[in-house]
Amino acid sequence: MADTAFTDEIRGPRAVRALGISTAFFFCALTAGVLLITLLGPTHRPQVSLELPPLPQTQSAAPQKDVAEALPPPVVIDKAVFAGKALIADPALIENSPYGPLPRIADDGRKPMNAYAGPAADGKLRIAILVSGLGISAKATNAALTSLPAGVTLGFAPYAGDVQHWVNQARQFGHEVLLEIPMEPFDFPDSDPGPHTLRAGADEDSNLQRLTWTLSRFTGYAGVTNLLGQRFLSDADVLSPAMTYLARRGLYFYDNGAAAQSVAPQVAGATAIPFAQSSESLDGIQTALEIDRHLSALEEQARANGSAIGSGFLYPVTVDRIAAWAKGLQGRGFVLVPVSAIVNAPKK
Repeated sequence: MADTAFTDEIRGPRAVRALGISTAFFFCALTAGVLLITLLGPTHRPQVSLELPPLPQTQSAAPQKDVAEALPPPVVIDKAVFAGKALIADPALIENSPYGPLPRIADDGRKPMNAYAGPAADGKLRIAILVSGLGISAKATNAALTSLPAGVTLGFAPYAGDVQHWVNQARQFGHEVLLEIPMEPFDFPDSDPGPHTLRAGADEDSNLQRLTWTLSRFTGYAGVTNLLGQRFLSDADVLSPAMTYLARRGLYFYDNGAAAQSVAPQVAGATAIPFAQSSESLDGIQTALEIDRHLSALEEQARANGSAIGSGFLYPVTVDRIAAWAKGLQGRGFVLVPVSAIVNAPKK
């Protein structure tokens, strides 16, 4: 028992000494580490970075091709084309150009304005009406073709890709057709007739090039009319070359009355182009009552002068009122005729 107690007594102080030595060693190691960090600086760990490829840059739009390259090859007219019994294209009256078929006066003197004119009924009191805006909306165009009597002249805008299809139908149903020429209005570009607009500030060559493009959009029209154009029609200097060009191609010009300051009558006289001007805008206010009032005014003018011409747009209410008005026209002593019948009338 004495030996065991002695042994435990010896081990106690040894264990204390060992623990003290271990503690002292730990603090020495810690102190040494702090000194190393102080002298050498903090340990730098390698940074991992992910390099992403740059985002593809948005490419600018490729330059547009010329209109001649972007459009399909122009139609070539080498034989007569009919829609039912109505003549749509006569090779003798066609100039096949890079733009497409252009009207021209035949070698024998025949003119498109006569060859493509609508049939005219006989009568002493004649009224002509142009309804414009056809060819853009298929639904509205079809409604006009199925509702309006054949004596109504129809104006087609040049922009729709299937405009020739609608012109063919109009001619087959007995309508005379006019081509609408986009012309600059006073509030351009807020009101924009569309591409290839004839501009008051453009030079003669530019305007004639635009006019040529427009004339090539379809065939079968007897004349042309203005699409907007208040500014252009009020400037004799820019209007005169266009009128001369149209006269040389055997067409007539119809001023739809949109331009209060139009000098078209004076320019038409100077350039010798067959000409007519609307005396009544039917649907400036698009109500049945107002349209009926303007139609009655046309009758009064026809009684006084032997003829009268009015213009309207392809509004449903305009089409409906003209169709209803025309049903009783003959009973009141009037005949509905195409615009060409008044243009070609002998001058008193």
